[in-house]
Amino acid sequence: MAMVRIAIPSEGEGGLDGKRAGHFGHCDVFTLIDVEDNEIKEVSILRNQEHVQGGCMVPVNLLAGNNVQKLVVGGIGLRPLMGFKQVGIDVYHDSERLDIRPVVEDLIADKLSIIGEDQVCGGGH
Repeated sequence: MAMVRIAIPSEGEGGLDGKRAGHFGHCDVFTLIDVEDNEIKEVSILRNQEHVQGGCMVPVNLLAGNNVQKLVVGGIGLRPLMGFKQVGIDVYHDSERLDIRPVVEDLIADKLSIIGEDQVCGGGH
């Protein structure tokens, strides 16, 4: 099985033992997790960029440029969701857990579903 890179919007310094950020676009960092054969191989941190011009597309382009294939969010707006679809990043929904490690484990175990357009928020939550 090929390597898959997962991104989790994170608070503070992020990392596997960090906390997930509630609003993906305004997170401090993205925790990137490389998974191969259902095992976590590597964890790295990617600083989020200010989004002024380009708004919601800034994190979309940032993650696409870092070879992310899957993203897990607690909430997301329609515009960035469409952006992620355009660049081929699957967006999964998990509003329950705030600890990063169990969220990643749920994704690896195929327990999370891809977010639907009916689950988007108006932004700023």
